[in-house]
Amino acid sequence: MAQTAILDRPAVQSGEQADARAGWSAVFALTLCVSTLIASEFMPVSILSPIAADLHLTEGMAGQAISISGLFAVLTSLSIATLSRGIDRRVLLLGLTLLMLVSGLTVALAPNYLVFMIGRALIGVVIGGFWSMSAATVMRLVPEDQVPRALGLLNGGNALATTIAAPLGSFLGQYIGWRGAFFVVVPLAAITFVWQWLTLPAMPSDRTARTASALGVLRRPIARIGALAVALLFAGQFALFTYVRPFLEGATQLGVPALSLVLLLMGAGGLFGTWLFGRFVARSLSATLILAPIALALIASGLVALGSFALPTAVLLTLWGVVGTGAPVAWWTWVARRFPDDAEAGGGLLVAVVQLAITLGAAGGGMLFDAGGYRATFLTSAALLVAGAIFAAVDARAASAEGHR
Repeated sequence: MAQTAILDRPAVQSGEQADARAGWSAVFALTLCVSTLIASEFMPVSILSPIAADLHLTEGMAGQAISISGLFAVLTSLSIATLSRGIDRRVLLLGLTLLMLVSGLTVALAPNYLVFMIGRALIGVVIGGFWSMSAATVMRLVPEDQVPRALGLLNGGNALATTIAAPLGSFLGQYIGWRGAFFVVVPLAAITFVWQWLTLPAMPSDRTARTASALGVLRRPIARIGALAVALLFAGQFALFTYVRPFLEGATQLGVPALSLVLLLMGAGGLFGTWLFGRFVARSLSATLILAPIALALIASGLVALGSFALPTAVLLTLWGVVGTGAPVAWWTWVARRFPDDAEAGGGLLVAVVQLAITLGAAGGGMLFDAGGYRATFLTSAALLVAGAIFAAVDARAASAEGHR
């Protein structure tokens, strides 16, 4: 019997390795999905003028294409865990991918503003649904010790798409028009659908299980603390990040080529940051959650002091890309660690808080930028980030008391 057990062990290990490879293949499929999704979300930024001209709109009206997708992302993230109870998560993810394809077609072929906005609302539903389930899905695809790396890969796709969406949209719009730029999403969504169909395993959801809703998770003190910490982080981050271009043009006085290079360095830093933070989180989640906003606050203060010098500013903004893009890896791991049995609801809460924080941070930062210039804006950003670090420390202490890692 001992010999039989020894002979069987390689077969068991081979099966585990095959499962691991299949799980990672599914993670790569989800990464392509998120890259396509985020590129679609932010593509209107660089092609607002041709959209407005073709549909006979003001540029402000065309810009609401971003706002409506954010609104529907929040609504979906708060409700999807409850509304989709009992639906196999494989089926749900495939359905969301098809909805992304439909959104691309709707926007590309929109004859008027109403149809265009319906298409943008659909992409908001996909954003809210996909990101709400991302942590819970990854937890079911790869072993626990590989979850931070897998979440880092997803956020790497996010960083890559955020980096290339605007220039890609501008480039494509110049040669094939804004409709052609949006239509590019359609074949990518089709490829993503096929890849997920082939790699995603069945992931049943118990209809009778009484799981928490996204808002229901807030009844837990640790969820309230974490939500406040992440809200302060993203509000502080986007109070500054949204106004990087006018800062570089006005304070640093960079021309378009140099400005584009700095933005590219930020994006490259973001790609590196998602990989790096996956390693940091594996070592210490709590330390990463605390130190990331502190690092961003120091960078914001450095930009106030050195913003008139091109080289130090470029270095600081590259570091901002590393930390600012890497930090979400830590917060998605926070969802997986703090709410292992309610990861979908916790993910929905996180998506809603982040979307609202980005909106409020960008709006508040804009008012400060107009009233007091970049110094007032960036120092307020630093203050919000320090407050976020304080609440992240409170979260770490509460988690330790409850036995979380």
